[in-house]
Amino acid sequence: MPVSPSSRAPRGRLSRARLSRPRALSALVGVAVLLFALITWQVVADGPLVGVDERLSGTLVHPDRFSELLADLGNVQVAVPVLALALAYAAWRGRAAGLDLWWLPPLAGALAMVLVPAVVAPLKEWTDRPGTPAVPPAVGYYPSGHTATAVVAYGAATLLVLGLLRSPAVRRALVVLCALLVLGASYGLVRRGYHWPLDVLASWCLGAVLLAGVGLAAGRSRRPVTRSTRRSSSGTPSSSTGPS
Repeated sequence: MPVSPSSRAPRGRLSRARLSRPRALSALVGVAVLLFALITWQVVADGPLVGVDERLSGTLVHPDRFSELLADLGNVQVAVPVLALALAYAAWRGRAAGLDLWWLPPLAGALAMVLVPAVVAPLKEWTDRPGTPAVPPAVGYYPSGHTATAVVAYGAATLLVLGLLRSPAVRRALVVLCALLVLGASYGLVRRGYHWPLDVLASWCLGAVLLAGVGLAAGRSRRPVTRSTRRSSSGTPSSSTGPS
């Protein structure tokens, strides 16, 4: 029976939408990597951006109790338990829904969090950047580990849970909450003087790269397991592949 063009159109649009997601993530990763490379080069070479960064920090720094509380949102003791809850919830919901590769998004989220100290610590030692005048003299402030922790923990938690929610309003609220937590932690770190603004911006770039992997993993796991796919994967033809 011939298929009309109108019946093929929605499937074609869906295929194009699926193809556009990896492309968008690739573009995001590319921009983040280039921006991080530029910032790192300026920090290591003490370039013009460092002078702008220091002047901006001098304008923004005003240590107070509120900024310190906001900065605490990037603490491992605060952010990682939030991610742990999201990992458990995503694994439970994904397996209960019969999703293919239900374990992949939680694994990707946990791996992204593990990579934060593995990437940040060597960079701190290599760049050897001193802290702001608001903290005791020391080095190793670039990039911001607290910012990277907040971006990856809250961002990965949002990506893991987002696809399991049906209400558009709840999904939007979750994205807004994630943005507020990351921006709050970032602002608190700069306002309190714990980090230079470029330290925070660089960690946003690192976090975007790590979260891209979590987003891809979450997208791949959304396909439900069906009897036909199981038979096809085992080499047994399904009823749909028989003679018509």
